[in-house]
Amino acid sequence: MSETGENTFLTDVQTLRERAKKAIEKGALTPAYQGNVQTAIDLLQTVVATELVCVLRYTMHSISVTGITSESVASEFATHAKEERAHMMWAADRIDQLGGVPNLSPEGLATRSATEYGDGGNLVEMVRQNLVAERLVIEHYRELIRYFADHDPTTRIMLEKILAEEEEHATDMHDLLVAHEGRPFLQS
Repeated sequence: MSETGENTFLTDVQTLRERAKKAIEKGALTPAYQGNVQTAIDLLQTVVATELVCVLRYTMHSISVTGITSESVASEFATHAKEERAHMMWAADRIDQLGGVPNLSPEGLATRSATEYGDGGNLVEMVRQNLVAERLVIEHYRELIRYFADHDPTTRIMLEKILAEEEEHATDMHDLLVAHEGRPFLQS
């Protein structure tokens, strides 16, 4: 606040109205956007690919898991696949908001993804593959959150929401490993 009680950091409404009328073909992207649009789109393309690979891996695991507790584990995998799909859609929608086109092509998907598809196996191997993937995206998304910081708060907040769910997924996978191997891996 200035001595006159006015907020000097706020743009007056008339100026905002004039800016909003200019370059309307850019949609949500306004002159106040401080990030590099193409870099943001490129990074989000990686998020889309990563989440899509996670959808495919969790779906494959939910179908192919066997064993005495396979029904409950399959259900957990299916739930994670659904949540990973939501993450992919959030990132794809953000790419669209920034004026890009999300790359959902299967061609080159594995090379665009931060995670690997995996190769199935027994229940414990599947849980381990998913835990590794979750740990990888946790680190990757933390880096992206730091990159976007205050330059693109919309993308940062979206990634923070995804990160929170990925941390829940990692905990779920860890708990499944403990249940099936009988010993905790995390130290208190």
